[in-house]
Amino acid sequence: MARPIAEEDEEKPLDPAAEKVRRKLIRFMIVNLGLLFLALMVVIGALVYKARNAPGAGSVHAGDVQAPAGAPLSGDIVLPVGAKVVSQALSGNRLSIDAELADGSRSIFLYDIAERRVIGQFAIRNK
Repeated sequence: MARPIAEEDEEKPLDPAAEKVRRKLIRFMIVNLGLLFLALMVVIGALVYKARNAPGAGSVHAGDVQAPAGAPLSGDIVLPVGAKVVSQALSGNRLSIDAELADGSRSIFLYDIAERRVIGQFAIRNK
C-alpha cells in the first residue's frame, strides 16, 4: 500500500558530513556574492566620478577659439623677412612653426591662435 503524500514531502535531515559541506558552500556563496557586489559598486563609483569630473562634450574651455558658424578663422602670422616655413604643428590653440631664417639659422615660433599673436620665439643652435 502507498504511503500518504505528506510523509514523502518531508525532508529528512542530512547526515553531519553533508550538512557541513552544505554550510561551507553557503558561506562560500555569500562571500563571493559580497565581493562581486563590492566590485560592482567600485566600478559604478569610478564611472560616476569620471562622468562628474570630465569636461562635457559641449563645454567650452577658456582658451578655445570659437569660430562663427560657416566662416573660417583667418589672420596673419608675421615672421621675419626672408623666413621660410620648414614645418608646423598644432596643439590646442597653439601653433608651432619651425622656420629657416634669411641668415640660414632656424627658429621655432610659438603662435597663440586665441590671442592672435606670436607668444614665443626659440632659436635652434648647435653647441
